[in-house]
Amino acid sequence: MDEQPWSRQRLRSNNELLLLEHLRGVGAATRAQLARDTGLSKPTVSSALASLEKGGLVREVGMIVPERGRSGVLYEPDPTAGYVLGVDIGRARLRIAVADLASEIQARVDVPNEGTTADAVADAVAAAAERALAEAGVANDQVVHAAVGTPGVFDAESGRVRYASNLPGWGRAGLVQQLRAQLGGPDLSIHNDANLAALGEYAFGTGRDRRLFVYLLVGTGLGMGVIANGELFTGANGAAGEIGYLPLLHAALGPAATPPVRDAQDTQARGALESAVAADAIVRTARELGLRDAPTAKHVFDAARAGRPEAREAVAREGERLALVVAAISAVLDPDLVVLGGGVGHSADLLLPPLREALYRMTPLHPEVAPSTLGDDAVLFGAIACAVRSARPTVFERHATNADR
Repeated sequence: MDEQPWSRQRLRSNNELLLLEHLRGVGAATRAQLARDTGLSKPTVSSALASLEKGGLVREVGMIVPERGRSGVLYEPDPTAGYVLGVDIGRARLRIAVADLASEIQARVDVPNEGTTADAVADAVAAAAERALAEAGVANDQVVHAAVGTPGVFDAESGRVRYASNLPGWGRAGLVQQLRAQLGGPDLSIHNDANLAALGEYAFGTGRDRRLFVYLLVGTGLGMGVIANGELFTGANGAAGEIGYLPLLHAALGPAATPPVRDAQDTQARGALESAVAADAIVRTARELGLRDAPTAKHVFDAARAGRPEAREAVAREGERLALVVAAISAVLDPDLVVLGGGVGHSADLLLPPLREALYRMTPLHPEVAPSTLGDDAVLFGAIACAVRSARPTVFERHATNADR
């Protein structure tokens, strides 16, 4: 019996996808190399490459001339087949980047987050995205996917962001739909910022090739992202990593711990652990120790570097509190690496010695603890990696649909 047309179309599409994914893995290859590596016949490879090239998904990138035998044309995936937006919405700054399908940034815009309302923040994100697209020379309809990192957890059922206590009003209904419309219509996904930071660190930084690693985001808030075998672990409802809500004894944390959530139903309120270890806790500790001229955690760290004893003690206590966090993470997840990131992570050189010393006193579980290599860009790079992951199959599906017409 002859093959049905839809079966031939599916087979052709599968062959093209196989070649495209192989090229993404190896970078560039000739027809002969692709035939040898994939087991497809040379005529099949030639036909599939021709279709992919016509659809703008692969391109010629040069020639390979061996000492013996025929020369061959090298093909690679065309990174300009689509573009993505990566968006990092932080309490202090907004970071937006346009990248191609090879994750290469074409333009980025970093601006202070001066919005005092959720609408103002959304407007600022849209304006920064428009500016970045203009600088990259990319039209709105070329953007396939936008990935947005934000504090809290996006609830797809209600369309709201929960647990974003550091962005007032960020949990209101309709905000995500508003942001989607303002960004001009690409597919849009909302992700927890610590999760994206973990993904960014896995794709481009310290976490590369680790089996199970944790990214600890310590700044104005406290978050955690978990990567297991290259995949984000988000839990049943997307709240895995909301470690700031751990209820810990104030006696164990010291006087910097402030009262936890006042109302258990208030998903925008802060948790006990976040109140105890986030940046403002460092400032409170420093003031209690007599350091009155340090309004921010950065000032406390600067004073510690300058040798101020009150600041050095405040930093040591923060390291001990973070050791409690790492000990809890280690007991539950047994990671091989914990990456310390966020604004507080900039001072990992000061924090890691007291953290490690306290950790060894607390528990026999001692994962490697290391500073982030991406720094402030971890969430943004994670957003790009996430957006590219979503955009690539979308671009191919559009090509396959058009080829079948």
